[in-house]
Amino acid sequence: MDLTRHLHTFGYYLKQRFGQTVHKLSLAGDFTCPNRDGTLGRGGCAFCNVRSFGRDAAELSISQQLAREKAKTDRARLYLAYFQAYTSTYAEVETLRALYDEATSAADVAGLCVGTRPDCVPDAALDLLAAYRDAGNEVWLELGLQTAHDRTQALIRRGHTLADYRDAVRRARARGLKVCAHLIVGLPGEGKADARATLDTVLDIGVEGLKLHPLMIVRGSRMAAQYRRGEVSPMALDDYADLAACLIHHTPPEVVYHRIAATAQAPTLIAPDWCGPRWAALQAIGQRLARDGGQGSALGREWRP
Repeated sequence: MDLTRHLHTFGYYLKQRFGQTVHKLSLAGDFTCPNRDGTLGRGGCAFCNVRSFGRDAAELSISQQLAREKAKTDRARLYLAYFQAYTSTYAEVETLRALYDEATSAADVAGLCVGTRPDCVPDAALDLLAAYRDAGNEVWLELGLQTAHDRTQALIRRGHTLADYRDAVRRARARGLKVCAHLIVGLPGEGKADARATLDTVLDIGVEGLKLHPLMIVRGSRMAAQYRRGEVSPMALDDYADLAACLIHHTPPEVVYHRIAATAQAPTLIAPDWCGPRWAALQAIGQRLARDGGQGSALGREWRP
């Protein structure tokens, strides 16, 4: 199924921008996180695997990681360097500059995607990213909001608030940086109305891109213990696909969807099992978009019950 007929995908955006297929290459910059190093807490957010995000990769240089990731694909000749692991602005600006410089110095790297927390983007880091943008690089700041509800942020031990996100977006967009918000659907205590309110809030603040993720229970997380005790229940595939499609229907067509699902493999993945197969959620959401209308088709309408 061709999702680009119904969804403004990141792949389509990049092909329009560069005239060819562009792939993101995931990198680890040996960062940590204030929710791990004791600044805010230890052990990470409740949903996070404490051993996640490739600590082994961080032992390689950025150039070595790029070479390794490029070797995994033969479908692209142009790339974006994706600093994904942990909080990729959580360092002194000169440390960031050295890592980002090494990544963008490759002739076939067209820009940067930097994943971080809303409370870890000081002006100096934003100025640095804006400088790469001004030099002709494609630059995206990916902010892990997860939910617009502070009660849930506290429950999942996120360590920041919606106000932190709002402030980070304001300062990033003032510099002309593109922002991609990460949202998790199915967090404990949240229903459809909460997910809808989160989307409405993010769109109202202003955003250029979105990532939707179902809540996944992974080994090594606090939620793994909660799941074993029956305190957390991940969404069924049909419920997630219905809600994701509904959110997409209410998203303006110019917003770029970087991702609408997520996967993990055993033994890391505990639940739900449908997050193991790569295409299960994409096909289910695509079927609903083809049947009920694509991105933006419900703008101006009331949310359905």
